[in-house]
Amino acid sequence: MKSKPIRKKPDFSKLALETLAVRAGTRRTAEYQEHSEAMFLTSSFCFDSAELAADGFAHADQGFIYSRFTNPTVSMFQDRLAALEGGEACIATSSGMAAILTMAMSHLQAGDHVVCSRSVFGATIQLFSTILGRFGITTTYVDLSDTKAWQNAVQENTKLFYLETPSNPLTEIADIKAISKIAKKAQALFAVDNCFCTPALQRPLLLGADVVIHSATKYLDGQGRVVGGAIVGSNDFIMGKVFPYVRTAGPTLSAFNAWVFLKGLETLELRMKQQSQNALEIAQWLEKQPGVERVYHPGLKSHPQHALAKRQQKAGGAILSFTLKGGKKAAFKLINQTKLCSITANLGDTRTTITHPATTTHCRVSPEARKAAGITDGLVRIAVGLESVVDLKSDLIGGLKK
Repeated sequence: MKSKPIRKKPDFSKLALETLAVRAGTRRTAEYQEHSEAMFLTSSFCFDSAELAADGFAHADQGFIYSRFTNPTVSMFQDRLAALEGGEACIATSSGMAAILTMAMSHLQAGDHVVCSRSVFGATIQLFSTILGRFGITTTYVDLSDTKAWQNAVQENTKLFYLETPSNPLTEIADIKAISKIAKKAQALFAVDNCFCTPALQRPLLLGADVVIHSATKYLDGQGRVVGGAIVGSNDFIMGKVFPYVRTAGPTLSAFNAWVFLKGLETLELRMKQQSQNALEIAQWLEKQPGVERVYHPGLKSHPQHALAKRQQKAGGAILSFTLKGGKKAAFKLINQTKLCSITANLGDTRTTITHPATTTHCRVSPEARKAAGITDGLVRIAVGLESVVDLKSDLIGGLKK
């Protein structure tokens, strides 16, 4: 009987990002050889003998035991995202905030010090200041784009640098290469939240970061369906520090959510390109409107880090913010008169969303901290989707005229 020829697997290290987003990480069962990724909705996995069970538990990172920390569908998502980011390994979590907490708890100890951008998501500030602060971990907040401030904030016990770039909601850009040099000199782990750009537009690991954090809820899904997070980095850090924490503490991503994220990654490149293009067109249009005081988008020449964004990112991204001359009253009027934009604080959707950061995403941040971060009462944030730009302008123009 003739043996069946077996095709060689592709060399994924030589494939383009678009191909990796569709093909990387795929596993097929031997019995069915399914084309689309299977969804393994099971809490546990069986062994053919007690000896194999003992070996499986002894090498938990190499097989599937219990879906709190090992699941084939989740593994496929982890492997695909790691390939897209240029990392060696990835661990997925139940949310973006769970990813930040998991990274911090895996790396930090009582008495350690963190240097963090003050231009991060409001819940991230609460996590570092309030929750980690209870365990004797201190945090110094600095201006995102001021590299000297990062250097000056370093202490003998500094163990972590953390930032988002572009920032939420003012789209400030951090010089990842420059800050990575400071972090390495301080022997601190350097983590970058890549939620706004995704690997389709920016790859922090290739610019010197040690770890990439994701709220997969946003653009990795892309359609506002499920919640999840991810941590990407070296095999030593992810499997040596993060995996043991997840195995014990259980901030786990479900198999169903992982499957949805896998489907989202397939269209990531296309969505990010188009949504970035739409956002830039609307930002340029907003700059010409009489009721608008200032517009924030990395693709604008008026953006203070425009040149850096062009070097570091493939496009400006889909997020823009703008300040209205009439303050909170004008912002609320604009938001309330829209009919097409969804009034929600979430972002990363194919549907355009609009929100007032000072009273939503950053409402738990003190007024003083909001002021320092530039989040004024007249600031409005828009996460531009895939609708017609003409329709989106028409939806906004009424409130701008008022």
